[in-house]
Amino acid sequence: MIFRLDKRLIFPKPDLAEPDGLLAVGGDLSTQRLILAYQSGIFPWYGDDSPILWYSPHERFVLFSDELKISKSMRQVLRSGKFRVTVDTCFDEVIRACSTTPRQGQDGTWIVADMIAAYNTLHAEGHAHSVEVWEGDQLVGGLYGVHVGDVFCGESMFSHVSNASKTALIYLCNTGLYQLIDCQVHTSHLESMGARMISREQYMAVLQNSLV
Repeated sequence: MIFRLDKRLIFPKPDLAEPDGLLAVGGDLSTQRLILAYQSGIFPWYGDDSPILWYSPHERFVLFSDELKISKSMRQVLRSGKFRVTVDTCFDEVIRACSTTPRQGQDGTWIVADMIAAYNTLHAEGHAHSVEVWEGDQLVGGLYGVHVGDVFCGESMFSHVSNASKTALIYLCNTGLYQLIDCQVHTSHLESMGARMISREQYMAVLQNSLV
């Protein structure tokens, strides 16, 4: 059953989601609702031609920071000094780059104008963060997401040159701030770096412990 949200600041139980993870429709993208969603293991994902859709997948694709795998070739890239990494210096540029970067097998973007505005507000209020990767003065890669305790809910990443987004993810894992990175969508390159599927129950246990 898909639940329809109204102005009340509530969500149904995540385990009531459909097989594809769809849980609810409607509501808004206020800071209060978004924070409640992430604390409940729920996130928004929709396009320009649909209402706000809220998901809570039965399995989560995650990377535990202490399980990070860095290939020999990637270690060479990191040692080379090719890239410079910063945090929270140009959040809006990162989210807009993520929204416009073409992705294989995906038409358009789910990072629509309302999402960009809402996550910029989250960033301004200290809930959302970006990691930027630079080659010289050029922004060539990065990622952004929302932190919930010591869980980082990754929303999207982009790379305009080879290994830039990997550099951002490795930096994020190595900050020591986050036990787990929620990658949401499976990709082979994230799997090669140590990401794996866990059940919603396992994910929620980590998430709730991070909020204590």
